[in-house]
Amino acid sequence: MFSKILIANRGEIAVRIIRACKEMGVATVAVYSEADKNALHVALADQSYCIGGPEASESYLNEMQIISTVILAGAQAIHPGYGFLSENAHFARLCRKNGLVFIGPEPESMEELSDKAKLKELIRKTRLNVIPGTKTVANVEEARKAAYMIGYPVMLKASAGGGGRGIRLVRTEDDLEEAYLQATGEAVSAFGDGSVYLEKYIFPARHVELQILADEHGNVVCLGDRDCSLQRRNQKLIEETPSPAVGSEQRSEIIKLAVEAVKKIGYVGAGTLEFLLDKEGNFWFMEMNVRLQVEHSVTEMLTGIDLVKWQIRTAAGIPLSFTQKDIDMQGSAIECRINASGCGTLRMLHVPGGPAVRFDTSLIEGTTVSPYYDSLLGKLIVFAKTREEALRKIRASLCELVIEGIPTNIEEQLRIVEDERFTSGNYDLTFMGNR
Repeated sequence: MFSKILIANRGEIAVRIIRACKEMGVATVAVYSEADKNALHVALADQSYCIGGPEASESYLNEMQIISTVILAGAQAIHPGYGFLSENAHFARLCRKNGLVFIGPEPESMEELSDKAKLKELIRKTRLNVIPGTKTVANVEEARKAAYMIGYPVMLKASAGGGGRGIRLVRTEDDLEEAYLQATGEAVSAFGDGSVYLEKYIFPARHVELQILADEHGNVVCLGDRDCSLQRRNQKLIEETPSPAVGSEQRSEIIKLAVEAVKKIGYVGAGTLEFLLDKEGNFWFMEMNVRLQVEHSVTEMLTGIDLVKWQIRTAAGIPLSFTQKDIDMQGSAIECRINASGCGTLRMLHVPGGPAVRFDTSLIEGTTVSPYYDSLLGKLIVFAKTREEALRKIRASLCELVIEGIPTNIEEQLRIVEDERFTSGNYDLTFMGNR
């Protein structure tokens, strides 16, 4: 096991990782930008180093500065959290070159699985159904020919994509060229890679994902499913587990197939298989995220498995101490992402409490929300024995949560969880008017 880990991230995920490390007896090193000098993760870590200016490119994406800091601090491993460098194979390879452990998949695995078009070719060799689509298309004309073969409507997606960026719905041939230019341009800006591929647009559908943990000894466990259909512009707002749209027999079958697939591709670490669930109840594989997801917390609440700790342990070569039969998915957990809707300085924070209520955040009084980073302020998560109880608990918790000085989406989240479409469980990706 590592004695010291550097967290190459900020915000609530940096705080979450530091807390897990403290519970494991592992020392922590925080890095921070000039904009984050008073941040909570800086105060909680055993050591803290400023690594650059407020722009992410000057700090949290500054690979050489982070590597230098790890060596200076005497840490053996780097936890990238999510976002920033978490899916950067070049950085993972740089860690290895310098004798450091990147807490995530090997760079070769990351390169292969992060390219969504290549990944689908691998998954087609398993028993999972893959959404009909293409490999990377070289230009508009190639995309036009592929769309004709697949049949409109189609989705244009960035091969190196994530976070809902580089995605466009194309309903007719007349819309293709503009959508192609928008998707490739956005992909270059977000990922430095403008390659895109096409896939059939499945409508209506729900977004359901499976959380995987795998060690280097060949053990793979699925920690159940999450319904992530409450999205705006491909950005998730609310997640719940288990999905109200998936029956127990269907869940057992898709978990079995997912575990088989992950074993076949030889993945190690925490990962997420993402699917579209069509109106006939068919699962269609979309992509795999080779990192910790923002919504990992809701799975932890349901199963009692600490994903951050096990991500660290598997990176250290420790085998999983549990099997699929040990995973308890009884009950219901719901997570609401609390986002800032503008800049501001926190004057007052009141966090709801009670049994099985959790608020993952880095907020402290005086925290200033700047325009440099994403808008996530925290994640409000609840657990109960039934979905009905969980719904009452998340509504009560949202009513109690107070964040003054920063405009937020708390009221919007409350309206969603009170909406009959959500309470009935009869919702899909069109809920927020995405399509």
